[in-house]
Amino acid sequence: MHKTLRRGDAGPEVVRLQQLLTERGYRAALTGIFDAETLRAVRAFQSQNLDQHGQPLVVDGVVGPLTWWSLTHPKPLVLPPVPVDYSAMPPAETGGTVRGRAALAAAIAELQAGAGEIGGNNRGPFVRKYLRDLAPEGSSWCAAFVSWCYAQHPDGCPFTYTVSARALLSDLKRRGWAYPPGSGFEPQPGDIVIWWREKLESWKGHAGLVHQLRDGMLYTIEGNRSPKVQGFSYVFSRMEKLLGFGRVPDR
Repeated sequence: MHKTLRRGDAGPEVVRLQQLLTERGYRAALTGIFDAETLRAVRAFQSQNLDQHGQPLVVDGVVGPLTWWSLTHPKPLVLPPVPVDYSAMPPAETGGTVRGRAALAAAIAELQAGAGEIGGNNRGPFVRKYLRDLAPEGSSWCAAFVSWCYAQHPDGCPFTYTVSARALLSDLKRRGWAYPPGSGFEPQPGDIVIWWREKLESWKGHAGLVHQLRDGMLYTIEGNRSPKVQGFSYVFSRMEKLLGFGRVPDR
């Protein structure tokens, strides 16, 4: 996977970037330095090309996964993306710890079963199952869903079972299993993803499980973002309200 490049970066990956830009008709001298000329070429390229999902590239001058993909797939060769099947486990080569993939398998089974709210907002037997009497029925259940999925392992939940996304993140940090935004962490199947809600300093949060990271898109399985356990997708480089990721290691 190519690393993300910005103005001021230097090295062989910048040379490769300049070569690709030049081949596509955007002038960029092969200096190996991401200079002003290279920045102009990147912006010009981004303004006229699409990503693998058929969406216009963001014109920000940053060469992330989506821009790299577009640079390395000339227009005549672009194929439509293959939709992610959330009901199937991602291939082994996408990574993930044994514990993480086991939790993801539990999440997929719930998705296949049509798990979610029944009889009202944040209500029903599935929600009660996830909450485990740690909060009354009617409470948000996203973190409880993540905890429940990890608790299906014979060894039980590897962190403190919780109904709070913020508490889950704090516990992961305490154990050394958390990775903040901008750390270069690349999530794998079964990893935990946590967002803030309403305000960054608020106690409210949201949690989900990573299905896979592919072609610059993060695919997740989440509870409580909709009434059902459901799959969602995000442009990885533009995820809003992200607090961080967690990875449960194998013992």
